[in-house]
Amino acid sequence: MTGPARTTGRMRAAGLVRRIRRIRPGCPIRPTRSAGPARPIRQRAAMAVLLVAGLVLPLVLAGWGTSGGRAGAGPAVRGADAAAGAGAGKGVGAGEAEAEAGDGAGPSPGHGGPDRLPPVVDHVPTRDKVVFLTYDDGAERDPRFIDLVRGRRLPVSMFLTDSVVGPGYGHFARLRSVGASLQNHTLDHPALRGLPYAGQRAEICGQQRKLGSRFGIRPHLFRPPYGTYDTTTLRAAGDCGIAAVVLWRVTLEGDGTLTYTRGAHRLTPGDIISVPAGETPALTLAERTTRLLRELEERGLRVGRLEDYVRRP
Repeated sequence: MTGPARTTGRMRAAGLVRRIRRIRPGCPIRPTRSAGPARPIRQRAAMAVLLVAGLVLPLVLAGWGTSGGRAGAGPAVRGADAAAGAGAGKGVGAGEAEAEAGDGAGPSPGHGGPDRLPPVVDHVPTRDKVVFLTYDDGAERDPRFIDLVRGRRLPVSMFLTDSVVGPGYGHFARLRSVGASLQNHTLDHPALRGLPYAGQRAEICGQQRKLGSRFGIRPHLFRPPYGTYDTTTLRAAGDCGIAAVVLWRVTLEGDGTLTYTRGAHRLTPGDIISVPAGETPALTLAERTTRLLRELEERGLRVGRLEDYVRRP
């Protein structure tokens, strides 16, 4: 290269250096004779690439991070929804299950302990001057007794045993038509105490069904034969829809006299009087009842309806 050309080349190289230094002050670029102008251009390109990369890469990374965050948020949200759904499902399902268990898993009627057993009564606490006439079995079918009940409007209670009444239900239908109530005294009149639950239930529920089919009624009072019973009797009675087990404090005997199971040996308000069926009573049913009514009048007492004082719960 000649002198002028060499000088021109140097001037051009110096000019490029000055331009690059204006872009990047202090840049240590030294021109060479063989590749003076080319090396600064490549460095400028490299710097531009680095600059673009420095600006773009954070944006790309940010974009990836955001995208990654959203992708990660998907399962997180689904997990929260699933957890909330599971919690809601558990809450609702558990509540319903507990309600059903509370409703369905409790003791059956009559098996829930003493508080569910029907009460046993032989006297009604009352200030009313009333006593209650109750007749057992259904063996005596005195036509004059029907006339007495009708004429005196006596609200008597008849505790009927199916095997004793037999074909005589028509007599008690007439009694019912004149104001008597019909109640349960078992199918076959066994002594219930000590019998298994199934046997006692069959006796009590069986008579419930009999009276229901005969008269369209469902008695709520029950008298155990001979006045004997146990806790099993009460459980069975409760299961059969019985509201109270009725005993007695006073007995009207076949000869018309009164006997007492406990307490004062005189009639008092609230007494439940039992009139059992006698095999060969000295007095008919109508005669015994008439004699008792005279004594009640002397004491200022009258006959009350037991079902009005011992009601269904």
